Amino acid sequence: MAAQNRKPVLIAGAGLASLLLARSLLRSSIPFLVFERDQSILFRAQGYRLRLSSEGLDAIESVLGPEEFPRFWDKCGKTGGAKGFAAVDALTGQEVDESTKKPSEDAPKGPGREILSSRDGKTVGISRGDMRALFLEGCEPYVRWGHHVAGYELTSDGVRAIFKDGTKSVEGDMLVGGEGIYSKVAKQVSNGKIKTYDTGARGIHGQAPTAAFKELGEGVWRLVDNSKPQGRVFTITNVRPGDMDDPDVQFGWTMGGQPGVIQPPNDDFAIIGKPAADMAKALTAHWHPRVKPLFDQMNESEAAFWKITCSTPSGVPVWPNDPRVTVIGDAVHSMTPAGGIGANTAFRDSALLGGLLAAEGGWKEGVTATYEKEMRVYGSEAVKMSYGMATSQFGVTINENSSPTVG
Repeated sequence: MAAQNRKPVLIAGAGLASLLLARSLLRSSIPFLVFERDQSILFRAQGYRLRLSSEGLDAIESVLGPEEFPRFWDKCGKTGGAKGFAAVDALTGQEVDESTKKPSEDAPKGPGREILSSRDGKTVGISRGDMRALFLEGCEPYVRWGHHVAGYELTSDGVRAIFKDGTKSVEGDMLVGGEGIYSKVAKQVSNGKIKTYDTGARGIHGQAPTAAFKELGEGVWRLVDNSKPQGRVFTITNVRPGDMDDPDVQFGWTMGGQPGVIQPPNDDFAIIGKPAADMAKALTAHWHPRVKPLFDQMNESEAAFWKITCSTPSGVPVWPNDPRVTVIGDAVHSMTPAGGIGANTAFRDSALLGGLLAAEGGWKEGVTATYEKEMRVYGSEAVKMSYGMATSQFGVTINENSSPTVG
């Protein structure tokens, strides 16, 4: 990074959006520091595989540039054969036509059939762990692990991050909150206007060797179980032909349950490993042999459970702009897993803010206001779309009168 006589951009969190922003700043030779509460990139399970939309891919390509994007693209899996999900009845193993299914009359209106292809007619995806490692490359000297941002203070000519232990960062030109749904930066800068709700729906992520997916074959699949009295359970997985015969590769799957279906001990969202795997195995114990191996043969250490959250469905709220502080990704617009919209929108945040900073050679008065004005438009549209999909997939209902349950 080129030395400059200016203060760094401070970034809270080292998730995908934060690291993509860091890569943008690195490419523009703008000094930055990233503060992450975990002790290393390997500290926690990396979560499910992400499906990249056209907008998400475009954002990543604009940040990485023609020098680095081809290597990222090569790392992505490309699945053909369908413009949408192929649905399978988890109890019979038979494919079913979901296009004739009529939504309930009281369900909020959501988008129709999802179009999964994003480039070259393929469904493009990559694991969170692989993506995070790729984004981190070159940024390692500027990441401070084990630093949990709990807030910030403005100075006469900048801003400092305040850590959970009471210590403070060096002075920066600006602070970007990218530390997820529990972001203290978001809560402080918006004076509590940014709210995240627990939808009541729950999810489990898992992985299994490619051999467990042989009976499914290539495609993007939705496995559906409507037999449980509490509600619907479904699993989404992407079977990539290029990796099907590689015994060293694991495919991931993501299970979702309507409110009340998946009930972990103490409703602890941080359950990982065997306890999460045992929940998935219990829920699928009576599933058909065509799909049951995905769970029977799963890598138990990679299993993870989480609560499914969402921002206010009406969109990103307006708060008085602070020229020195702004927020990106889940910290400002948390979304359900439906459609993979959340991460792709976060990538747009990183590309937009990074591009604005690059154009000015670093922080300048008005950058955060310009970013927030544009982000609110596409961010609000994305939240509404994600929520609309979730009402049919997860059976969730929230609105501005609901009580925020994520602090």
